[in-house]
Amino acid sequence: MSKVLIFGHQQPDTDSITSAIVLAYLKNKLGMNAEARAIGSLNYETKFVLKYFNFDRPKYLNDVKLQIKDVDYTKDCFLHEKDSIFKGYNHMNNTGIGTIPVVDDEGFYIGAATMKDVAGNLINNKLRKINTSYDNLLEALDGKEILRFDEEIKGEVISPSYRSTTFRENIKIDKESVLITGDRHAIIEYAVENSASLIVLTNGVQMKEEHLDIARKNHVDVISTEYDGLTTANLVVLSNYIKDNLKTEDIVFINENDDLTDVLDLANKKKYSNYPVLDSKGHCLGVFRVSMAYSRHPKQVILVDHNEKEQSVIGLEEAEILEIVDHHRIGNVGTNSPINFRNMPVGCTNTILYLMFKENNIDIPKNYAGLMLSGIISDTLLLTSPTTTDLDRNALKELASIAEVDYEKFAFEMFKAGSTIKGQTISEIIHGDFKKFMVNHQRIGVGQFLTMNTDEIMGKKNEIIECLNQIAKEEDYAFISLFVTDIWNKGSYIFYNENSKEIAENAFGVDNLKEGYFFEGMLSRKKQILPKLMNYLDN
Repeated sequence: MSKVLIFGHQQPDTDSITSAIVLAYLKNKLGMNAEARAIGSLNYETKFVLKYFNFDRPKYLNDVKLQIKDVDYTKDCFLHEKDSIFKGYNHMNNTGIGTIPVVDDEGFYIGAATMKDVAGNLINNKLRKINTSYDNLLEALDGKEILRFDEEIKGEVISPSYRSTTFRENIKIDKESVLITGDRHAIIEYAVENSASLIVLTNGVQMKEEHLDIARKNHVDVISTEYDGLTTANLVVLSNYIKDNLKTEDIVFINENDDLTDVLDLANKKKYSNYPVLDSKGHCLGVFRVSMAYSRHPKQVILVDHNEKEQSVIGLEEAEILEIVDHHRIGNVGTNSPINFRNMPVGCTNTILYLMFKENNIDIPKNYAGLMLSGIISDTLLLTSPTTTDLDRNALKELASIAEVDYEKFAFEMFKAGSTIKGQTISEIIHGDFKKFMVNHQRIGVGQFLTMNTDEIMGKKNEIIECLNQIAKEEDYAFISLFVTDIWNKGSYIFYNENSKEIAENAFGVDNLKEGYFFEGMLSRKKQILPKLMNYLDN
């Protein structure tokens, strides 16, 4: 069963992370193989919550692009270095793949055997010398073992065409000689007396007993085959180790984790059809053929707390979205087939998950209830946000009972942990809880920072404005802002880049707007800030 990845939005907040963890638990209880992931850095508040309820941080997910491992490439398609050319040739014919990777004894890729190079070596007579194993020869010749003393055979191939007397006078036989012959017993006698490396008897010829005795004494290996002399000579040279006939240059290999689009771009440039596939350690896994690119298995994902493509993971368009659970406006994420889309006008995604547990009659464990109430407290600012509903209030009370937590005291500690700016850069403060959108082909970005100590962050006012201007210029934002939300005074201060002043004035109805202006009662980005911006920019 393939693993389903569940994740929230970029620059994740507490609701985004906790809802991913909680939904993964629920899906696993219902029989799905699911895992929570994070697609951005965790803020201090979320880190506090995970530590408080004893949860590990979800693994980071960089993207969900199609990778080579998501394609039906030919697995385990490779040769071992001591396989024969004969075996390699048959493998190429059987698979239709003209370039076969070759591995060493530990499975590491060392090169590739190509049909073209094998043919070229045969034509150029470069395979006349033998370096192979007795077993490779038996396999290639469909041979019969007569005498075996050596597991490896080395030498120069000799196939006599002279009379025996001429042969004896002109051809030297020694331990580096591999003789191919039929029933030419005088030559066989000469070979065994001079300790030839190997004698291959063709046409099913049997060696005389006296010659066998000499062969045993001198440790001469002997194989018999039913093939004729010409066929035998060709097969003997094809029994050579494939490792001695490798192509190691101009062979492009790829990694199983490489993006499919990058590999196809590479293939378009190189014009090769076959590419060895390696793992991260260099072990060969098989062969990718360009024609296999469309036999793919996209990563399966579930989105929580968002349904905007701009807020989601890189490569989402290449994944298969199975489900979305969210409490924001309907965005621009599209799917190729119908899915379960649970979208409710509540203050928090975890409130929806609370209902899903009830609907499926699944008990909520104590520590998961802690995560869920943390998400509700965070997203509703302890039930003070205008997004808060009775469903959120009821869910929070029951979850607090299950978790055995005084949620008001816990909220104070959680907000305190999350409102510190200690150790954070200005960019990290802006992007800690940041949402970006496209409206009428314009990019807008809205960050929100919750604090219990406004003096601490207001002292960074000039640095915040400077950073917003820089981000807007570098990333082409038509509007970018940071709302600093004062939890106790129940309102938000606005900071924006210099080119956004007119948009902010018109969207929020404030003449001569100043940096750091305080909007009393403005707590919700989703319900109070974004609707005003969208309404103005849409007109």
